[in-house]
Amino acid sequence: MNQRLAVLGAGNMGEAVLAGALSAGWAPADVVATVRTEAKAQHLRETYQVATTSDNVAAVRGAGLVLVGVKPKDVGALLDEIARGIEPGAVVVTVAAGHPAAFYEQRLPAGTAVVRTVPNTPAAIGAGITAIAPGAAATEADLQAVEHLFAGTGAVVRAAEKDLDAVSAISGSGPAYVFYVADALAEAGVLLGLTRDVARRLAVQTLLGASRLMDESGEHPVLLREKVTSPGGTTAAALRALDDGGVRASFLTAATAARDRARELGG
Repeated sequence: MNQRLAVLGAGNMGEAVLAGALSAGWAPADVVATVRTEAKAQHLRETYQVATTSDNVAAVRGAGLVLVGVKPKDVGALLDEIARGIEPGAVVVTVAAGHPAAFYEQRLPAGTAVVRTVPNTPAAIGAGITAIAPGAAATEADLQAVEHLFAGTGAVVRAAEKDLDAVSAISGSGPAYVFYVADALAEAGVLLGLTRDVARRLAVQTLLGASRLMDESGEHPVLLREKVTSPGGTTAAALRALDDGGVRASFLTAATAARDRARELGG
């Protein structure tokens, strides 16, 4: 496959994928990004030494991989614009939420391979996770190319397209849930008399360490939780308070709400 990469819409996620692609081995000379402002263009040129343009059609000409990084509301107009410039055999990769692969396939040349992805914001530091799902024309080779594209942003998993709204609810929106918990823990520390700086550091490092322990130990979260929870101890009292407050049920409700909103965005 032609490995030239066109990033259409180098916003936060588009830039994160661009940076990950360079980490995965793409040469800056093989990457072009489209932007709306000269300030953003200058930032990308100086930071990554990639070419920039405001012309989406010019960007996709000669590109084997085309990343659609614009907002969901702008996707339709972008596809109509670039359809005449897409190269035969190019793979169109989207990070936009909601729209099914068929939405892209109907607007692009017949047989264009489309791969939907759901990354998350830790991709910006190479610690994200991205789920990928093929459209009707995407091949195994196309999926491998997309896995390589996202390898520099963190882990990559494959999923069925029907499950991507659920993926978005868990990992796509998930960082916000973690930030919410971190903020709540830090505020609790302040309530108990700690300084804001110490409370924040305790909350952040505890979340980081617990996540690493889950990942590296391979143990189920329930087993790890039991190791922290002595009978009749402080942790048991805290967990009972969380259960009494309906925290677990609230997470289930929140994830369902996020999944349902993703479905609405997809029309």
